[in-house]
Amino acid sequence: MSDHLQFHDSAPVLIVGGYGTVGAELARLAAGRWPLLLTGRNPVRGNTIAEELGAKVARWDLTEATDFRAEARAVVSTVNDPDDRVLRAAVRAGIPYVDITRWTTRLTRAAVVAATLHPTAPVLLSSSWMGGVTGLVTAALAEQIGGATEVDIAIRYALADRAGVDSVEFMDRLGVEFEVIQGGVRHMTMPLRDSRQVRIGGEKTRVARIDTPEQFTFPLTLGVATAVTRIGFDSAAASTALLTAARLGFFRRARGDRWRPLRRSMLYSPGDGATAALRVDVTGPGGTRSATVRDRAGQAHLTAVGALIGLRRALDGDAPAGISFPESTARPQDSLTELAQAGVDIEVTW
Repeated sequence: MSDHLQFHDSAPVLIVGGYGTVGAELARLAAGRWPLLLTGRNPVRGNTIAEELGAKVARWDLTEATDFRAEARAVVSTVNDPDDRVLRAAVRAGIPYVDITRWTTRLTRAAVVAATLHPTAPVLLSSSWMGGVTGLVTAALAEQIGGATEVDIAIRYALADRAGVDSVEFMDRLGVEFEVIQGGVRHMTMPLRDSRQVRIGGEKTRVARIDTPEQFTFPLTLGVATAVTRIGFDSAAASTALLTAARLGFFRRARGDRWRPLRRSMLYSPGDGATAALRVDVTGPGGTRSATVRDRAGQAHLTAVGALIGLRRALDGDAPAGISFPESTARPQDSLTELAQAGVDIEVTW
């Protein structure tokens, strides 16, 4: 196949998956700032939002060998890019690129792929939780206390929230060991270990470890000695069931495509919407500072806000040419302002 993108500064921003759950949220946020081209498997599904926003729609099915051609000012990937088609096409064309959909192993592969292509435009790998929001908030808190030695993130996942099927893709990784750094020492751990109860937005939530990209990038970008991300659910029963399944070895035995529908059915039953919430605790030379992040518009909106901030950085020069991550921003406090302007509530405490 020979996907071919061409850079032009008057061309639209290309949102791959632009009429999916997160892509549509991003399109609505970006409309009016830049012209938009929305792609996906079924352009008919995108006609309504395209008419609403005055955007263009095209078909780009990443699972098919059909070539794709377009001009773009920037590219945002909001869907899985398993063969790095979008990444390769954007980097080869010198187009600013933002990716919000990769788990850790795919993010590391993307960094290697991009590096071998010698990017001349920003390649922002913004797949830390919620489109890079955890990285943005962590960087801002770290700057406020003179750096970071430890970062502890706790996520409260609302089961009734609107969600695309990719939002529970982490379920496919719950039987796979992943690398963490604790006290400066790297070691392997299993998901859903080391559970504890924390307060997130005033709600007690049982959370346990999960594999997320920021645990890989923070030690490299911020120099932290400990990086931990845990997830829990707004249903105590769901949290208990998941931890019990992990303790009994269900996820180790139920790996692979055959068991994917069962794994995902344990959590994927999206509703009409709920509040997305997470907590970030950062310890550094100036003590510990915490932030509770809440988005009443839900996780799809919060992820889209993170993607929008990444897109703005890629186009405005805040993200340098080459590979970078959300926390590698020159103006960390601006991110808090942008999140608040987008309707995200951030409460910072000592």
